[in-house]
Amino acid sequence: MDSLTNAVADVISKREKEITTRWLELQSKSGRRSSAAEKQEATRESNEFIDALKAASQKEKLEDIGAPGWAPMRDLLSGFSARRAKSGYTPTETASFVFSLKEPLFAAIQEEYGKDREAALAATWQTTTLLDKLGLFTMESFQKTREEVISRQQQELMELSTPVVRLWENILALPLIGTLDSARTQIVMQNLLDAIVQTRSDFAIIDITGVPIVDTLVAQHLLKTVAAARLMGADCLISGIRPQIAQTIIHLGVDLSEVTTKATLADAFAVALRRSGHAVVKNEKIAATGAR
Repeated sequence: MDSLTNAVADVISKREKEITTRWLELQSKSGRRSSAAEKQEATRESNEFIDALKAASQKEKLEDIGAPGWAPMRDLLSGFSARRAKSGYTPTETASFVFSLKEPLFAAIQEEYGKDREAALAATWQTTTLLDKLGLFTMESFQKTREEVISRQQQELMELSTPVVRLWENILALPLIGTLDSARTQIVMQNLLDAIVQTRSDFAIIDITGVPIVDTLVAQHLLKTVAAARLMGADCLISGIRPQIAQTIIHLGVDLSEVTTKATLADAFAVALRRSGHAVVKNEKIAATGAR
């Protein structure tokens, strides 16, 4: 272990209270309004960070934060970044937690080694490099958590945007809105097949009125879903075939001849009712007197 590593650890040990106090003051001036609970949490996190920094700098060199001795610090920053990402903190607010420590730590180094200018500069440079690495690690952890949150939210939105509706005792409808890609097709297929099994339905209507573009890939996804439904014993119909979509399908050469298609969901529902042996009959007496 080199002397500079010991020097940084010594500065933290000797001036820990004043460094932490000044650091907390700088954090409170970040511009973010914090509740009493958030301020208490910031104090706890700052004290834990200082303790981890002091312990790691006594065991390992400052140049390699991937060393085993820095594992507690990495774990601390990973948890810290994840909490802030989930709590709505911005990347700048998260990174400033580490970078704002530079000012009080540099001031302590200058006061401790002011007479030895060369040692003070060397310690300041190594501390700068260390805090930059810790700050970048914090941002990487923050970004990873944000991506995981966004991915989970997208998954939940896709599941919510593909509801299976029971129209009749053995007829299901799956209205689709938005783009139909491979990931969403898998969810659509799974939801539809689960509903077919649970309700023991014989007919399923896939309504694409809300799908803005139907290209070759979308058509293939629809055909896969239809084929999967048939394997489960359900006759699948596609509704929402607008004139421009019909022209596009013909132009692309997609073969939907084996699939019943209708312009509207109502038309497809009527077909499914007839095939299931049901019919909707208007009650002339009620129509004449008015429903009450």
